[in-house]
Amino acid sequence: MLILVRHGESTGNAEGRLLGRTDSPLTDRGLTQARSLAAAVAGATRLISSPLARARDTAEALGTGLDLEVDERWIEVDYGEYDGRELRAIPGEVWAQWRADPNFTPPGGESLAAAGARVREACEELFADPDGGARGDETVVVVSHVSPIKAAACWSLGMGDEGAWRLYLANASITRITWGPGGPVLAGFNHTPWASGG
Repeated sequence: MLILVRHGESTGNAEGRLLGRTDSPLTDRGLTQARSLAAAVAGATRLISSPLARARDTAEALGTGLDLEVDERWIEVDYGEYDGRELRAIPGEVWAQWRADPNFTPPGGESLAAAGARVREACEELFADPDGGARGDETVVVVSHVSPIKAAACWSLGMGDEGAWRLYLANASITRITWGPGGPVLAGFNHTPWASGG
């Protein structure tokens, strides 16, 4: 099984900013959110994280006791010149281009299609071994960001990268992908135990 964890609330999230490669520390609330996910990831056999501190700090807060592996493929999309800006400051025509074309690349940044390709590669690698991988007896936890987790969900559903715009993913949420007779199965999406009390 693959358990995807979006990092807890960061200062940039709290300020309503578009966060890609800009590193932004967890807020106190974000750290509390991350700690509340411990039960949801109990029994994990591997722990993987994006290289960004907000993801690594969330991974450590899960308290799995596992060695943390860093995989660059799970890093957030590079928003280029829009990285770190307030969401409301991004021009409407830019949002329209992003939604209309998965290959749209902001100046100095990365397209959703490029991010989706690296995430699909990572997912396929994790599920490649039917005996010892996430498809077999392993429970792999990956701590990442909104866009890579949406890309993984789209991969499991056989959707293109444009499907990301139809998904909402909260901070410190849990998404589960399992393996069925025909391939990957989205077993749960955007579960937030800290919000529901369990």
